[in-house]
Amino acid sequence: MTRYLIEGTYSPDGAKGLLAQGGSSRKAQIADFIKGLGGTLECFYWAFGDTDFYIIAEVPDPATMAAIGLTVSGAGAAHTHTTVLLTADEIDQAHGKKVDYVVPGAAR
Repeated sequence: MTRYLIEGTYSPDGAKGLLAQGGSSRKAQIADFIKGLGGTLECFYWAFGDTDFYIIAEVPDPATMAAIGLTVSGAGAAHTHTTVLLTADEIDQAHGKKVDYVVPGAAR
């Protein structure tokens, strides 16, 4: 499974919902729907500033993560940005792959 960092900002209605339900309830709801898709919620933090919340979740595959992102965005209560998180082993695998890359404008 792959881990993802989900950064989000609540809409005004989303913020009202969070205030009405509280943080623990919201975290439990998110954990339940991710679990229902075969994943796990690793952590959920709220923050000050431009980003209202940060989530790290482990999800079975990119299609499942896309379904989560589309569903959340479609609901309209939050805008999210998702980043794939890579382990050291995955970076080591990337390190071992040879890429035939030419810088734009360079002769081949």
